[in-house]
Amino acid sequence: MTTDPLARISGPVVIIGLGSIGRGTLPLVDRHIEFDRSRCTVIDPNPLDERARRIIDTYGVSYVQEAITESNYRSVLTGLLTEGEGQGFCINLSVDTSSLEIMRLCRELGVLYIDTVVEPWEGFYYDTGTDNELRTNQALRSTVLAERRASPGGTTAVSCCGANPGMVSWFVKAALVQLVADLGLGLTEPAPGDRAGWARYMQAAGVKGVHIAERDTQRAANPKPIGVFWNTWSVDGFISEGLQPAELGWGTHERWTPANARRFADADSPAIFLEQPGANTRVRTWCPSEGPQYGFLVTHNESLSIADFFTARADDGTVEFRPTCHYAYHPCNDAVLSFHEFFGCGCRMPRDQWVLDETEIVDGRDELGVLLYGHERNAYWYGSQLTIEEARALVPDNNATGLQVTSAVLAGIVWAIEHPEVGIVETDDMDHRRCLEVQVPYLGNVAGFYTDWTPLTDRPGLFPEDIDPDDPWQFRNVLVH
Repeated sequence: MTTDPLARISGPVVIIGLGSIGRGTLPLVDRHIEFDRSRCTVIDPNPLDERARRIIDTYGVSYVQEAITESNYRSVLTGLLTEGEGQGFCINLSVDTSSLEIMRLCRELGVLYIDTVVEPWEGFYYDTGTDNELRTNQALRSTVLAERRASPGGTTAVSCCGANPGMVSWFVKAALVQLVADLGLGLTEPAPGDRAGWARYMQAAGVKGVHIAERDTQRAANPKPIGVFWNTWSVDGFISEGLQPAELGWGTHERWTPANARRFADADSPAIFLEQPGANTRVRTWCPSEGPQYGFLVTHNESLSIADFFTARADDGTVEFRPTCHYAYHPCNDAVLSFHEFFGCGCRMPRDQWVLDETEIVDGRDELGVLLYGHERNAYWYGSQLTIEEARALVPDNNATGLQVTSAVLAGIVWAIEHPEVGIVETDDMDHRRCLEVQVPYLGNVAGFYTDWTPLTDRPGLFPEDIDPDDPWQFRNVLVH
């Protein structure tokens, strides 16, 4: 694998957050981006533990122990991002910091910016005094879209560029191009040139919806202790998003709506949400290695952005086509058990938490892709099958889950440097071919698989079910009632 620089950052680099993703991103940035280590600062609210200290010492960057808050973010970040000559880059990999506010500051300063999620200030996720609509990713995403409308163009800021959201939006395009070719539709090759073209492309292919279908089989040598939350990526991040309402892009083919579903006050929203937490909402989906599975319908930005990006409208603006889109996530077994305990004890925060790193995982893989369904070939999964052994061999300080995220951050950084004046963008807006060109060397086996499975396949038949037998791909059949 080449280690030649893919791009150059001419100014200071600030990385906010030194959790599992921050620790895993720094080695990739050091390997592929030319920058001045003496002008790179990592900011995190926690004192350095042994793992973090080793990272800081290995790469010779500065460390600031500071919580970035609503009251100090301008004073802490401005000097660091503008010190010396050149254009700086802010890599925001934190929790409980407003992505919008930091993004806005960076654009004011002419500093490039990237994050993996639209993150709010602390307290947003657990506010019991607000309507659930205001705790959704739709509410968070709408603030970034409003900022883009109010301040078009200017310094590039890449919003939501991790594995998902992020990489999976590039997978959807790659999968759709392959599906169109396999269906022999004779449409534009190799791909449409604009957003409207992509929407018509998906509509012509007969795709009804997209599952972000993931199965994480990584496991540790020792069993998880009771009352401790284990995961293969940020526990704080997973609990936060898991307690948000289940949220999904809502397709035009759907003819049934769950009783506890709500539409958003914003008529342009491509989504609905359910009055129940995403990590306690199960859906049926399919991944290549393990086949049919239950997944959690955890809200993610890509469920909204993909449904939005592939919306086809008539000349008068009315929606003619939109795919259903949602996450269908089977995390590692320790995380499934952790959430089972978490909900069972009334969502009391765990007494301890731990992210399994590459030294503690004995085997397994993270199989993360997109399942395009409802077309003439039934369903097509396309994505990354990355094992822990491959992750360890490819780059230090990454397990399989983390490397799918950190390599997407790398791809987004390269793309932003190559396109420094395009304003605020979501990953759906980016050139998927260039981004995957950067990322694929770190994704293990990247492949596509057709399947005859549908949500109506192999159901036990022991009890009455509320299903739609005429269309297997109705959400009515996907949702586990």
